[in-house]
Amino acid sequence: MEFTEAYKQTGPCCFSPNSRYVAVANDYRLVIRDTFSFQVVQLFSCLDKISYIEWALDSEYILCGLYKKPMIQAWSLSQPEWTCKIDEGPAGISYARWSPDSRHILTTSEFQLRLTVWSLLNTACVHVQWPKHGSKGVAFNQDGKFAAICTRRDCKDYVNLLSCQSWEIMGSFAVDTLDLADLEWSPDDSSIVVWDSPLEYKVLIYSPDGRCLFKYQAYECGLGVKTVSWSPCGQFLAIGSYDQMLRVLNHLTWKTFAEFLHLSTVRAPCCAAIFKEIDEPLQLDMSELSLDENFMPSNYDASEGYISVRYDVMELPVTFPFQKPPADKPNPKQGVGLLAWSKDSQYICTRNDSMPTALWIWDMQHLEVAAILVQKEPIRAAVWDPTCTRLILCTGSSHLYMWTPSGAFCICNPLPGFSITDLKWNIDGSCLLLKDKDAFCCATVPPLPESSDYSSDD
Repeated sequence: MEFTEAYKQTGPCCFSPNSRYVAVANDYRLVIRDTFSFQVVQLFSCLDKISYIEWALDSEYILCGLYKKPMIQAWSLSQPEWTCKIDEGPAGISYARWSPDSRHILTTSEFQLRLTVWSLLNTACVHVQWPKHGSKGVAFNQDGKFAAICTRRDCKDYVNLLSCQSWEIMGSFAVDTLDLADLEWSPDDSSIVVWDSPLEYKVLIYSPDGRCLFKYQAYECGLGVKTVSWSPCGQFLAIGSYDQMLRVLNHLTWKTFAEFLHLSTVRAPCCAAIFKEIDEPLQLDMSELSLDENFMPSNYDASEGYISVRYDVMELPVTFPFQKPPADKPNPKQGVGLLAWSKDSQYICTRNDSMPTALWIWDMQHLEVAAILVQKEPIRAAVWDPTCTRLILCTGSSHLYMWTPSGAFCICNPLPGFSITDLKWNIDGSCLLLKDKDAFCCATVPPLPESSDYSSDD
């Protein structure tokens, strides 16, 4: 991997959908950089500090959420003089998003009073009353023709289907939830999954015309669903629960065909490779060298020498660090809080929040755990390569960690004082965006060879 230098940021950063640009929030300034040269190609000044940014799907426009103001500003890359400002007045704005056609902006007011669709082509706007959530509860189907919007009225949850051309309500149906948490279209647009709040374990599958295809409830009298995700192929629906189990439903009968439990101790027989991150100090004698303090890398420890890390393959049995959440505090850190599918739908990675340093990788072909990565620090983010079976994760240290079916290894970030707290892929899997608290950098990622012979100490 090759790393760029670090650049300042004070908020969100993201690649454009066409991977040509990186948008960076720096206080009230929006900086657009070219991903090849990293030169600044556009610089826009907003009216307040930027809280949120989102690219339009055509990479032509970009919006900035100034939620403290509160207002939205949108900019055009090809027409820098063009600008758009959206202000809801006393109603405020809690969230904004683009429509799939890149010519409409959807805003949700404070207290979920209404959702408004603003057109960039003319001054028309459409209102949807009583949206259920601010940042959640809105999903577009794959071809971008329809939007499903959750609403609540008369103490009942509803799903409204809107046409993304006329923005008229094409249909509306009530859903059997006590307090709807979110919804998501299936990858083939044949169904919509809806799930209840954590207080009620309930997952409902609806057809777009409002027919309930299946109701799934794994158990009662306990905290329920925490994460839900369709597989990219559309054949599987993964459900992560507070009971520390991952359940997978098939799209034909909607029955559970796999249940995976995150055990605190893994014993034989187990076919999974368990990789544990360990320190590997390199004893370098620098006593006779006179070096400036700024020269020293972030992972240099004067008492031990230069610290590197690598993976060791553990022998069974293995016990993972386990954190029991306090019973008197809300939103307990337990259950499957991170869940992500590989591009080919063959693997799924999970993190049980009670064991935040362990990442589990499940093989959906053999219905067993394929690997477990045990880190020194809690896992902050884990993202799959959008083009192949390669997983990258970070823990807030100066290292990146990579897993492929051939093995796992650690990568050191050479930038001094740079702790990786978040990461994102660009769409073609050639570049990673890495975030620190007040800086970001990018790393070019070489293509994955067909037969990977990576070792844990590369």
